[in-house]
Amino acid sequence: MAHAPDIKRTDVPAEDCWNLSPLFASRDEWESLYRTVEEKLPAYEQFKGRIGGAFEDFKDSIVFDHAVARDLEKLYTFAHLMNDQDKTDTSADELFQRSVNLYTRIADASSFIVPEIQAIPQETLIQYRDRDEMADFRFYLDKLIRKIPHTRNAAEEQLLAMAGESLGAPRQIFGQLDNADLNFGELTNEKGETLPLTHGNFVSFLTKKDRGLRESAFRQYYKVYDAHKHSIAATLAASVKKDLFLARARRFDTARQAALFTDDVAPAVYDNLIHSVKKGLEPLYRYLDFRKKALGLTDLHVYDTYIPVVPDVDFHMDYDEAVTTCIEALRPLGDEYCRILEEGLTRGGWVDRYENKGKRSGAYSSGCYDSPPYILLNYDGNTINSLFTLIHEAGHSMHSYFSKEAQPYASHNYTIFVAEVASTLNETLLGRHLLEKYADDPKMKAYILNREIDNIRGTFFRQTMFAEFEHIIHGLTADNRALTLDTFTATYTDLLKTYFGDRMVLDDELALECLRIPHFYSAFYVYKYATGLAAALAIAGRIRRKGQTAVADYLAFLKLGGSMFPIDELKIAGVDMASPDAVNATVAHFERRVSELESVWTSI
Repeated sequence: MAHAPDIKRTDVPAEDCWNLSPLFASRDEWESLYRTVEEKLPAYEQFKGRIGGAFEDFKDSIVFDHAVARDLEKLYTFAHLMNDQDKTDTSADELFQRSVNLYTRIADASSFIVPEIQAIPQETLIQYRDRDEMADFRFYLDKLIRKIPHTRNAAEEQLLAMAGESLGAPRQIFGQLDNADLNFGELTNEKGETLPLTHGNFVSFLTKKDRGLRESAFRQYYKVYDAHKHSIAATLAASVKKDLFLARARRFDTARQAALFTDDVAPAVYDNLIHSVKKGLEPLYRYLDFRKKALGLTDLHVYDTYIPVVPDVDFHMDYDEAVTTCIEALRPLGDEYCRILEEGLTRGGWVDRYENKGKRSGAYSSGCYDSPPYILLNYDGNTINSLFTLIHEAGHSMHSYFSKEAQPYASHNYTIFVAEVASTLNETLLGRHLLEKYADDPKMKAYILNREIDNIRGTFFRQTMFAEFEHIIHGLTADNRALTLDTFTATYTDLLKTYFGDRMVLDDELALECLRIPHFYSAFYVYKYATGLAAALAIAGRIRRKGQTAVADYLAFLKLGGSMFPIDELKIAGVDMASPDAVNATVAHFERRVSELESVWTSI
């Protein structure tokens, strides 16, 4: 049973809280391990200058470093979970700060290990890698060997390291400006309440029924960016140039090549995504036309694209029923998957369920190699979004569960490229289940379809547009072209015209959207959202067509953790992201959902 959101943490029933005792039975136990790890710091010195010598020194240094990292991860996980469950708990904040500080000290103490490994003659290093004693570390070493051509000599590496803080300035400056200094003023909502306009509630204002309120929020929000557009454009330009500098310093031709190298992603994956999505924009145009008609508008603006086309859906589902619904939706994944998840979500202590005073907002899945998965929720039974959030985070948690069960510590941690596959697949299966559950309720069915369509629109089409923008502006820098405010806004406006056609009025303010996307300061990241969604839909399609064969492939994929490069892992699941097939299938799926929404709309 949900409780009042302002309840003190100490008054929250135990059954509504995650159980952190598998990590530490008490804070005294945490303190004991903290002291043990801290005492190991001087022991790193015994390996310095010796890793390239005898095999035993090579092996012992790696085993020691990973053992320390594993204990550190355990300390940090407990501390950050305690801190997030109640931000007013100063003792938990102290644990968190101490764990971060210890992480920094260990990173400094161990910083010599990778350079010394990479300095070993490659033939010898390969021989070491192939010895039976190093089986658990083989992929870890493969990645280090692969990076050798892009590693500079010791003096140059030291210079790059020394420049790291300065090179991070563009991102730091944008973050400070965007999160601390920009003031978006206040707005009066539909209840007559005057509220500050913030990043956090901007989209919430865009979902309001009052179109005037939506427009006011949109224009007031972007007016602030307009006032700072020259400074932000200069910051973004500096970030792009920084990426090119670091890429060339690492002997890459372009920043994109450097970014894709880490996950061994071929440029064709990126190019196929953009090319295939742009070929498949017609269903998006069709949906925008439908949205305009459904809302009764003569013209469609971006501030009309967040409000549900089906308003006032009566929905309530308490937490226990939500778990039951999730398990029903995930039945196609098999008894083992559902049994483990149901236990974790109910009696297993994985989930911190409801809001309490001081608790971190939002939701996430966390944990470490020596703990169960943990899910932070702020569950609200009156919104279907909480149901989807639960099954989304459950997907992450099951991915983590299977990967740590199957993999040694050194290769259990999966990459961001595949991280959203498991969570998005779960959402897809839930959507399919709910469409069957509410088959006789046209209004609810339309609401669910609309939700899925808008999710694909935002995650697949929009993030691909962002990815193309990144590719263009980094290409201009590589060609020694200037990056100015006009360059950014003109490039972005051209993309808006392509991705939205003439179906939406492109207000002048919308050209400034490219200046407010924080992901652009972590270059060539956003495409992973689109590829992750496409991969998840492709796997869902395989499960529907092939049943248990596809399920077995998918579970094998979850168990790979970080033991292979992500493109190779997805091939185990039956999806080849180097081919445009999954992207094309996503466009086709989107078009089918639009057709279904158009059809059911006539019954409302």
